[in-house]
Amino acid sequence: MGQEPDRLNAHELVSNSSRQPRQAATDANHFVLTFENNRIAGELFGQFDQNLKLLEQRLNIDARPRGNSVAITGDVVATNQARRALDFLYERLLKGGTAEVSDVEGAIRMAMAADDQLTLPTMERKAKISMAQISTRKKTIAARTPTQDVYMRALEQSELVFGVGPAGTGKTYLAVAHAAQLLERGAVDRIILSRPAVEAGERLGFLPGDMKEKVDPYLRPLYDALYDMMPGDKVERAIQAGVIEIAPLAFMRGRTLANAAVILDEAQNTTTMQMKMFLTRLGENGRMIVTGDPSQVDLPRGVKSGLVEALQILGDVEGVSVVRFKDVDVVRHPMVARIVRAYESHTAVPDESLVKGS
Repeated sequence: MGQEPDRLNAHELVSNSSRQPRQAATDANHFVLTFENNRIAGELFGQFDQNLKLLEQRLNIDARPRGNSVAITGDVVATNQARRALDFLYERLLKGGTAEVSDVEGAIRMAMAADDQLTLPTMERKAKISMAQISTRKKTIAARTPTQDVYMRALEQSELVFGVGPAGTGKTYLAVAHAAQLLERGAVDRIILSRPAVEAGERLGFLPGDMKEKVDPYLRPLYDALYDMMPGDKVERAIQAGVIEIAPLAFMRGRTLANAAVILDEAQNTTTMQMKMFLTRLGENGRMIVTGDPSQVDLPRGVKSGLVEALQILGDVEGVSVVRFKDVDVVRHPMVARIVRAYESHTAVPDESLVKGS
């Protein structure tokens, strides 16, 4: 009786669900989170508490673990961000996910982005982060940045989605994951992967082998993502049965792609005519995802990128979503984001010049 708030501990606050971390009611800028599952709490904190140390560095807080609890101290905004990030990561681990460094970085970014839409009183009440997810039989993927979250929701809602931005933002990987999910759901009958073979000048007929062998070098990133989503033997059988189709852009003219999830990667290297030809292949119950980086055009000098033009023309068309990634959305090694940012700062060439190859 009469116990002071700052003396309460998490074990005395019984949660309604063993799946949720329990929070001790202490000061506004200091609280203790206790996680029911000891093993998962260990994974959450990381080896030698590396995940908590990352939270400390990124949010300028103090995170002190003790058993399956962690005491968070710091600025009220930062501590609430830490709480949301830990809550999300704990839920992710309970569902069989991971809490690697990149996952923690993503959770921190999402927690910080949430503040843009929350007042301080609301932040005190809201500990959860609502992140879009893509689930296949092999793995579940959660958004790691606010832009990924928007992109994944757009993939669910729109028939045609453009994902544009620098390398390492996950735009192609998530597109393949979404296509695999649609196939497993039975929402589409097949997946079609396409990429302009600029290095071969689209003259694939002069290369040795069948169609798959001709374009394999250019579609390898899509294959890698596909094998990450589905068992290898199932991917091979699907390719042999035509359920997963390798369709180089030059070979798609005259086709209607109904009941299919179609992905065009490296779309910045399409011409205006190629892009128009591709987009008009969309058939009934079809989904198209177009990815690319307008700053990395490899077309001949003076040839305008079909991707850039399509973004200008189709941005306001009903059923079309355009999601633009930036260097802050890079989810590979942190050095990749710094490299992208350095190059963007260094170049003074306008985007239009890059597009036209001048």
